[in-house]
Amino acid sequence: MMEIFFETKDVFQLKDLEKIAPKEKGITSMSVKEILQSLVDDGMVDTDRIGTSNYFWAFPSKALHARKRKLEELESQFAENSQKKEALQKSIEKSKTGREDTAERAALLKELAALRQKREQLKTEIDKYRECDPDVVEEMRQTNQVAKEAANRWTDNIFSIKSWAKRKFGFEESRIDKGFGIPEDLDYID
Repeated sequence: MMEIFFETKDVFQLKDLEKIAPKEKGITSMSVKEILQSLVDDGMVDTDRIGTSNYFWAFPSKALHARKRKLEELESQFAENSQKKEALQKSIEKSKTGREDTAERAALLKELAALRQKREQLKTEIDKYRECDPDVVEEMRQTNQVAKEAANRWTDNIFSIKSWAKRKFGFEESRIDKGFGIPEDLDYID
């Protein structure tokens, strides 16, 4: 399809291309519109609406300029990435200095690994005794106090509702307890 544009260096309407493409390039006339739209979407063919007609064109010079721009863009990216690579190589070399494999370094690394392992063992031992930690115990006491206050508040609410139901409906307390599944020994927590 592009060869038609480049060889003739002319402007076409869709109906012209549907006649020319099957004869010259063997493109089926049914697929000309789809191919043309694809080329327009890719920016390889230009289109413009003049009056009621759509005109299509593509000149070799535009394709050449587009390829040159793309080439320049890729070359600048290549140069930029080459500089980054060089900087990273220098950084690697710089970080390697002072880290040569020596007996002293190996001994220090071994000691570091042993200290890390010991730290992990101490952490697990501390976790074993966590429940005896005064801060944890105090936090548990506070949590228990809040839970106790909440339980007493709900117990008070239950007693208030039972009292209201007795006055309003004249039910016996045992009947209310049985109907709502309230235990007979329900009382405040001390």
